[in-house]
Amino acid sequence: QVQLVESGGGLVQPGGSLKLSCAASGFTFSPYAMSWYRQAPGKERELVATIFSATGNTNYADSVKGRFTIFRDNAKNTVYLQMNSLKPEDTAVYYCNADSRYYGMNYWGKGTLVTVSS
Repeated sequence: QVQLVESGGGLVQPGGSLKLSCAASGFTFSPYAMSWYRQAPGKERELVATIFSATGNTNYADSVKGRFTIFRDNAKNTVYLQMNSLKPEDTAVYYCNADSRYYGMNYWGKGTLVTVSS
């Protein structure tokens, strides 16, 4: 059974930090590109960051560049999102995604809520 389980969300003040985790199980983790998406109330889901399997290269949305860092631990089947200098506009449900064009598979977690407010 494939599972992506996000954790680490919560309430944080503007300027604060949070670290999200996504634990994967039920599939071979290392070949998959892993991404974090987010969806704010009333808005479409958007891509936040991706880390690729083969190269470890990363991509970020312009809105989070320099503030967020995505990294993975293949030994733990886990991907992380370190979020610093958080802003109220970062408030959203954050979703973990696993994608493999080689296997033709794409998986989603159920999300974790991040609220940035004073």
